[in-house]
Amino acid sequence: MNDLPLKVLLLAGRFEVRGSSAYTLHLAQRLKNHNVTATVVCSDARAVDPERRARLAIEEYAHLKMPFWGRVVLELMRRNLLQDVPDLVHVQSRDMLSRGAWLARRLQRPLLLTVHDCLGSRERLRFDRRVGRRIIAVSDSVRSALLQQSGVPKDLVTVIHSGVDTHFNADLPPVLDPGHVPVVGTAGPLEAVKGLPFFLNAAQKVLAAGRDAEFLVSGAGPEEGRLRRLATTLGIDRHVAFVPNLFDFTPSLSAMDIFCLPSLSQGLGTIMLEAMALGKPVIATPVGGVEQIVRDNETGLNIPPSNSDRLSERILELLDDPVRARAIGEAGRQFVRCDFGVDRMVASTTEVYRNVLEQETVLRGDPVASESKVG
Repeated sequence: MNDLPLKVLLLAGRFEVRGSSAYTLHLAQRLKNHNVTATVVCSDARAVDPERRARLAIEEYAHLKMPFWGRVVLELMRRNLLQDVPDLVHVQSRDMLSRGAWLARRLQRPLLLTVHDCLGSRERLRFDRRVGRRIIAVSDSVRSALLQQSGVPKDLVTVIHSGVDTHFNADLPPVLDPGHVPVVGTAGPLEAVKGLPFFLNAAQKVLAAGRDAEFLVSGAGPEEGRLRRLATTLGIDRHVAFVPNLFDFTPSLSAMDIFCLPSLSQGLGTIMLEAMALGKPVIATPVGGVEQIVRDNETGLNIPPSNSDRLSERILELLDDPVRARAIGEAGRQFVRCDFGVDRMVASTTEVYRNVLEQETVLRGDPVASESKVG
């Protein structure tokens, strides 16, 4: 089983420019290096770069998440999959879990789920144990919260950190190079939980202190209009650039000297990891999985949640000491390179796939990864 070719269905919802979508794309692209063929099925792939989408042969099923038409679309998907039945179904987010379980039951295949963040206070995880075999949590904090809130057995949940590309672009100018105005930025979905008003308030305080700096907000989401209005209200709109229409955050991260993540809640912080992989010093709230990554004054700087005063102070610390900022950025880059590379993530995920299928072979008494077609 360890060297047999496998076929995996990666079931996603709507692709967005965010860490959880990047996770799926990394798997789709690199599983082939481990003799695993991945088929990606989603409800909306417009946020994926067209060239990348063509290379990965992503299949889009519109209306997949709609209450009535979604059932019709699922049946169509099931019939299409009968032409080449996957060995297992890997659901990429909780909002697709019920649809993934439906497919897994009808295809008689085991199901895996990846959980990227903590459950809501009233949210319950309905993990169908008839087909559900493993849950992958992207951080220790996500696993702990999941066990507390869902009641699933401990041995069902495995931690595999989301990975990022760890190549370093040597052509990038040094952090806080005196030849340009410093750029302090943030990137990710523009949602209330990301704490971005505190970033803008901190920007106003930095500018009020007389520092020459520009601020970058990269991403799209429901809070964009509110954040634009806040920048105007604070009188800093001429110093804040909003960049909502990108296929990935690499161009924005490359333009930054300092990356800020003022989240109120966070599963891991994949976009922050991408910034660290580029050698950018980060300032972040130690919430969720961030706490195990950003070690204060070592791999980054910590700030309390909801505290724009402290965020502005820490931004000023780095602006005033470029040598220290570069050292912190380099320490963060080395840390991510050692522990959060995408190749490690894909290899660990492949190992889970093969372990699950080996267990299925024992339970069923015949190989799950067979060529038989299930009706």
